[in-house]
Amino acid sequence: MKLILKDGSVFEGQSFGAPKNVPGEVVFNTGMTGYVESLSDPSYAGQIVVLTYPLVGNYGVPSFAKASKGKPDKNFESSKIQIAGLVVSEYSENYSHHDAKHSLAEWLKASGVPAITGVDTRALTKKLREHGVMLGRLEHGRPTRSTMEFKDPNDENLVAKVSPRKKKTYGTGPIKIIALDCGMKENIVRSLIRPETTVTRVPWDYDFTSDKYDALVLSNGPGDPTQCGIPIGHIRAAMKDNKPILGVCLGNQLLALAAGASTYKLTYGHRSQNQPCIELKGGRPFDSAQGKCYITSQNHGFAVDGKTLPEGWEEWFVNANDGSNEGIRHKSKPWRSVQFHPEASPGPTDTAWIFDDFIRSLKKV
Repeated sequence: MKLILKDGSVFEGQSFGAPKNVPGEVVFNTGMTGYVESLSDPSYAGQIVVLTYPLVGNYGVPSFAKASKGKPDKNFESSKIQIAGLVVSEYSENYSHHDAKHSLAEWLKASGVPAITGVDTRALTKKLREHGVMLGRLEHGRPTRSTMEFKDPNDENLVAKVSPRKKKTYGTGPIKIIALDCGMKENIVRSLIRPETTVTRVPWDYDFTSDKYDALVLSNGPGDPTQCGIPIGHIRAAMKDNKPILGVCLGNQLLALAAGASTYKLTYGHRSQNQPCIELKGGRPFDSAQGKCYITSQNHGFAVDGKTLPEGWEEWFVNANDGSNEGIRHKSKPWRSVQFHPEASPGPTDTAWIFDDFIRSLKKV
């Protein structure tokens, strides 16, 4: 099996997933653990993921059993593997963990997802870091016509592919929250479910403007945010009604676009569980007088251009490594969003307080 990049580079190895050919955008994740959560994260739709940690698979995969009725899955971030393909340096056939029921290879094969091991992921990651993410394809045997081309998944509306078709409700609390599912991770839902909340999870294009609700949550999701014209229109309607809004990851970009700002594609994105973000309390340039620096979990290839935020808005968080935007908020309205994942899964829970603060603010409305 081999990975072929659009620039002509070829990385050969051995197959340990489904025996098939796939195109995709080749990206890298620098997390040491958390492959179960990462592979089932809908934000990875259409991407061939390179794991930089050298040994992968040694703690296996939990049971594939479906989540309990009325509750989000506790082991996975969606109902299936979302990535197009997987690239690792060394796959461990032997695994050991008290929750493990299957090997990583078994999960990949059952899901029809190809994977390659024996690749020099250090050299591959260095190339992607220096030249940016690239289109590529995994080849197992002779390629078919459909997989010979290098296809950019961001040209498609990936959100429409991963979003559910029906709405689903959790809880019976008095605070009614609409959760716009653009590829929502299960732990976002888990973070919103409280004794005092009723969370209604709706499809990406669902028109919630005539529904009775107290707040709106915009989820994470894959691809280019400018493909999401329908929900952006609905978000603007919610803003006209002065509804409290919290965005996460893609939700940060959608809120920015609804406000009139712009987004752009990062050179190689932020995909890891150790991204440092500084909370701004006095605007740019940030310095020692600013707020705390939090370690966050991230998975995104696009970002908000903080310079394009209209009057009344301000940057809330920035990335300590490259200075890119990691969150926005309105100075007087109840609208805020973050580019990172406060719910983690995988990663640190340093910023879980963002959900707590949001729910607490709704109790005062």
